Amino acid sequence: MITLAWVCFACAAVPAVLYLWNTRLFREPPAPGAGHHPRPISVLIPARNEESGIAACVESVLASRGVEIEVVVLDDHSTDRTAEIVREIALKDSRLSLAPAPPLPEGWCGKQHACYTLSKLAKYDVLTFLDADVRLDPDALAALAKFLDTSAAALVSGFPKQATGTILEKLLIPLIHWLLLCWLPLWGMRHFRWSAFGAGCGQWFMTTRDAYQKVGGHTAVKASLHDGLTLPRAYRKAGFFTDICDARHLANCRMYRTASAMWNGLAKNAREGLASNGQIGFWTVVMVCGQVMPIVLLITALARPGIPVEVLYISFVALLCVQYTRYAMQVRFHHDPIGMLLHPLAILLLLTIQWYAIARSIIGKPVGWKGRPRAGLSSGQVNPPS
Repeated sequence: MITLAWVCFACAAVPAVLYLWNTRLFREPPAPGAGHHPRPISVLIPARNEESGIAACVESVLASRGVEIEVVVLDDHSTDRTAEIVREIALKDSRLSLAPAPPLPEGWCGKQHACYTLSKLAKYDVLTFLDADVRLDPDALAALAKFLDTSAAALVSGFPKQATGTILEKLLIPLIHWLLLCWLPLWGMRHFRWSAFGAGCGQWFMTTRDAYQKVGGHTAVKASLHDGLTLPRAYRKAGFFTDICDARHLANCRMYRTASAMWNGLAKNAREGLASNGQIGFWTVVMVCGQVMPIVLLITALARPGIPVEVLYISFVALLCVQYTRYAMQVRFHHDPIGMLLHPLAILLLLTIQWYAIARSIIGKPVGWKGRPRAGLSSGQVNPPS
């Protein structure tokens, strides 16, 4: 049992140490100053059945200051009032236009095809792809444009503040920051072009037209449902750097409104992330050992006098590593405290979603999104490792 305790300690300590390192590197983009004159930006918004929030998204973008913009919304075959709402706003502001999406070609994911279509409609040389559930601060576009101009990256993305409502959201959504800052070495991301270091937030990307075209744009990830991973990796495979920033003071987003939507939303991404071929076993062992077992071992050591006292001490320190990291994230990102208190349960739920996605893929019913099946997959076929 002492050996198990040491394994659990290692699995808990490594992400805790990496978080301490990364927290100094995951910074907010530089504030747009008087001396910075950003290039005009085409803001490209794919929208499919977004009537509940498209107005707030578009109006937040139109309120941007310090930069010349155009806003293009692609109505991706919505069956609600999305297009009507955008048309009404466009009548009041000529910077906004609405375009209908062409039929979805075989082998394409709906969002990737919508973004590629939007890139063809953009008139400016700086492109920003924005999800319809994101709300921008007036200085957000200028700040991210300065980050793009001053970094060595050809593709940058900002991680908005993630709003939550349901208990399941409060448990799982904070793990976005946990996975990013505890497992991705940001120093390596900024010094090596290896595709394994590629990561981003699919809610908000910014790039230049030249780099986008050299990569092949969204054609390089056309079947992907997880462009937050696959698009930065495509840029890196093409020889470019990518970078990320903390945009919680510049943008906010509530991705899901119900527990079922959140479950399916995370499951749709799983096969290109933790649940990709060859990785799910590793992540299951590491996360269970590092994030769940310390408290199990600690309780066991306290309840059973015959267990070596070393197990008690080692598991206690491992649990401190886990809880300190979650507490630090709660303070910085204003996560709900329930996520920290029930962190082992959140990890088990996250892993359950990953295995659920694998099971759906094995039986030939991979998780789709917004009424569309998983692009490019036939019965029993699974994605290649990411």
